[in-house]
Amino acid sequence: MMGQLNHDQGEFFYSFRLDEAIPDDHPVRAIAAILDLSWVRSELAPFYPKMGRPLVDPVLMIRMLVVGYVFARISTSSIYAS
Repeated sequence: MMGQLNHDQGEFFYSFRLDEAIPDDHPVRAIAAILDLSWVRSELAPFYPKMGRPLVDPVLMIRMLVVGYVFARISTSSIYAS
C-alpha cells in the first residue's frame, strides 16, 4: 500500500511547523521550487500492493535522497538525523 504524506495534521502532534523553521534563503527551498515529482506516485503505483500497511511516501523518499545527495549525506540515518 503506497503511503502518502498527510499535511492536514500539521499541528496535531507538535506545535512545530517545518516551513517556519527553514529560512527563506536555505538551499532546500530552491530545490523544492525546482523539483517536480508530481508524476512519481502514478508511475510507481503498479509496484505497491493494494492491501497492507502504508509504506513510506515515494515522493518524500525521493526528496530525502536528493537532499542527502546535495548535502553529501552518505546514509539514510544521517539524512533522518539532519
